Amino acid sequence: MQKIDPEGLVGLYEANDPPLFLMNGESFVFAKVPVGTRVLYPRPPLPGWRGAALRAQAEQAIDHPLGMDPLRALLRPGMKVTIAFDDISLSLPKMQSPDCRQVVIELLLERLAAAGVDDIHLVVAVCLHRHMHDWELKEMLGRRIFNAHWSKGTLYNYDAEDKDNNVVLGHTDQGELVEIQKRAATSDLVIYVNLNLVALNGGHKSVGVGLATYQCIRPNHNHTAQFNSRSFNDPPRSRMHQCIERIGRYVEDHVKVFHLEMTVNTNMFPGYLGFMQTQENTWSGLDRAMARVNKHFLDCTPLALNRQIFFANKAPYGVTSIQAGEVDAVHQLTLKNLYRQQLIPVKGQSDILIVPIPYVMPYSVHSVMNPILVYAMGLGYMFNFYKNKPLLKPGGTIIFLHPLEHNFDAIHHPSYEDLFNRLAETRDPKQVDHRWADDLARDPRYIEKYRFHNGYHGFHPISMWNWGCHGMAHCGQVIIVNPRSQVAADRLGWTTARTLDDAIAMGRDKQGAGASLSVIHSPPISMWEVD
Repeated sequence: MQKIDPEGLVGLYEANDPPLFLMNGESFVFAKVPVGTRVLYPRPPLPGWRGAALRAQAEQAIDHPLGMDPLRALLRPGMKVTIAFDDISLSLPKMQSPDCRQVVIELLLERLAAAGVDDIHLVVAVCLHRHMHDWELKEMLGRRIFNAHWSKGTLYNYDAEDKDNNVVLGHTDQGELVEIQKRAATSDLVIYVNLNLVALNGGHKSVGVGLATYQCIRPNHNHTAQFNSRSFNDPPRSRMHQCIERIGRYVEDHVKVFHLEMTVNTNMFPGYLGFMQTQENTWSGLDRAMARVNKHFLDCTPLALNRQIFFANKAPYGVTSIQAGEVDAVHQLTLKNLYRQQLIPVKGQSDILIVPIPYVMPYSVHSVMNPILVYAMGLGYMFNFYKNKPLLKPGGTIIFLHPLEHNFDAIHHPSYEDLFNRLAETRDPKQVDHRWADDLARDPRYIEKYRFHNGYHGFHPISMWNWGCHGMAHCGQVIIVNPRSQVAADRLGWTTARTLDDAIAMGRDKQGAGASLSVIHSPPISMWEVD
């Protein structure tokens, strides 16, 4: 492969190159792409901390915070403290034990106990995501924290629909309602523990979304905010983040919040699968054999079993940075460290972009990627891993690799099939948002399932449809290769192709015989700074 960047992460595919090993949902494909196709590889993992080394770095961060006094100076006996933290949607895949949040929260609890603080709540900042199952929390935080707090009711999922336990703080200067959890709003100190997997997370989004109600997040998760974000991972150019920052700043004016944010490297797969995150021309004979064996096995087993196999493989992530203190100072450094691992300079856009979609996305953990989630992962998340410009030219062709089933999880995604059926009337994101957002959000069936049965909120599928609206408008053609469900592809408005070669030919029919091609080699996560 001819390398065309100094780091060797971008190359042009040549005739004698080995096939690319690309993820296709719950399996893989070996792909020979046309000569001259630009292949975009992730940056290798930066060094990272785990265990005792991570704890030492966390102690350093909370004792020497940015823009605030050290944590010990903020504590006093008898005060009321709430520790909030991210939910099951991070990390992807799930992190090998101990999860970095367990390490940090154990340290925080020790510091609070030493200071005589015993009024402590641990809150999963789910916003409108599904509530975490008890066994998931035990796995994330460890048995010691779980056993000490779950049965006492001091470890729990935030409930955005609990009318008695949310409070209106006021309105921003743009009139946006600021309504968050009452416990957090009335605490002497909130400590927010972030795992920042991508640049769209953290900062003012932590409390301003994670502990906020539907009425509060509606202005920043509606069609207008999502459509005008360029991109979600470039906060200064994101309309969503601009709105969230107004809400977050209002919260910070009324609630004392100590932010702690961690970034991780790209070490997503355990050693025996490590070849998946390296370039094929560096593989050993054993790597090539393992790739073929894994593909053959996964091709012969049901997708449901494949998902279980993938979910069982935990990521040996290392934490690359940890910073604590005032929200803006912390998040500025967090973004710098995220981009240090993920951001790769790329010259120019392509006419055709090939995007492998992995088996999991933030809202399908221990579940399935229903058609709306596949849409959101492709046109929302994968499309938006950029700064400056998208990898794809306006009106270009995007090709997705994913099996795309017509399959919905009745427990976790109760309102998703409802929206999917309504899309037969219109797919127009503006109309979808206008006609059905409040209807689904206020449906008592979905409120009940959200509050008590681990279901995503009724509004959540609308937010996912909004999530992909900029990508949908930008692309002139969306092709999915060999989906399981033609009905699902048709409902999403996507063209289907039997093979990747067929999809490329269809793209060239639309874009011209000399159309430029790029393929994202993912996972791990990468971002592209396109000039």
